[in-house]
Amino acid sequence: MRQRDEHAQYERPGRRTRPRTKDRPRYDDALPGRVLTIDRGRYTLSVESRTVTAMKARAIGRTGVVVGDDVRVVGDVSGEEGTLARIVDVAQRRTVLRRTADDDDPVERIIVANADQLVVVAALADPPPRPGLIDRCLVAAFDAGMDPLVVLTKADLASPREMLDLLEPLDVRTIVTEQGAELAPVREALHERTSVFIGHSGVGKSTLVNALVPDAERSTSHVNEVTGRGRHTSTSAMALELAEGGWIIDTPGFRSFGLAHVEPDDVVRAFPDLQELSLQCSRGCTHAATEPECAWDAAVADGRLDAARVTSVRRILQAKDNTAW
Repeated sequence: MRQRDEHAQYERPGRRTRPRTKDRPRYDDALPGRVLTIDRGRYTLSVESRTVTAMKARAIGRTGVVVGDDVRVVGDVSGEEGTLARIVDVAQRRTVLRRTADDDDPVERIIVANADQLVVVAALADPPPRPGLIDRCLVAAFDAGMDPLVVLTKADLASPREMLDLLEPLDVRTIVTEQGAELAPVREALHERTSVFIGHSGVGKSTLVNALVPDAERSTSHVNEVTGRGRHTSTSAMALELAEGGWIIDTPGFRSFGLAHVEPDDVVRAFPDLQELSLQCSRGCTHAATEPECAWDAAVADGRLDAARVTSVRRILQAKDNTAW
């Protein structure tokens, strides 16, 4: 009689004999889509003009998916309630807008992908403008290879002259708006482009988005009379299609914009005239006003460069390391 092994029931079961394969599904029937928003592991996509809910397939591993990503999708893409598709591939990103939580945070976070224009929304009053924060947003735009646009709101409450003079030497496009005014210049600037809207709370960003996309229903808030700051209302990034062509990606309001990941050369690259002169600088030149042999100063001295332009570029380079706004 065969004696029963009383410990056999506790042993680890044997490995499956199914052979492993490195072949992956090709998903030839996958459809292209764009990520509109993300909520707790569920992705809302635009697929063939339908709004589709999807999850990330295990096949793409730990690849991150962010708003603005171009993806390929399989499964139920009907968009009907209760259906769920799968994201099986993420296309190579053309641009990425990044930030860190603060300036000593080593971890970069991608805010959005594939945008070509960064729209910095700033109020002229209530709350007052924060030029240092605007400069840091411009640095992020230059680093990402995106065209910056500054929209100055609430011109009915304060003059835009000071802010316009501050931005002019940087060749940054600016648009001034006031409450209830026609938004034709803004619409023209957004036409057929993918534009990321950023700005700190209370500047009127969500109000502007709602005016441009009436069914967006982005929540708005008032400015605290004591602190002079608004309350965060948009809690997640969301891509919204413009009726006249183009996309807006609205982002949550923020109080800081860390730039630990940005190198000065990445910013200077956005100014071809200064970048060319930088080749004449001594090795390790930071282009700060305290540098003894910066080629920029020589170019200002002999009239090849405008002094205001150099001062402005140096200001935004300094903004990368200056958290006191």
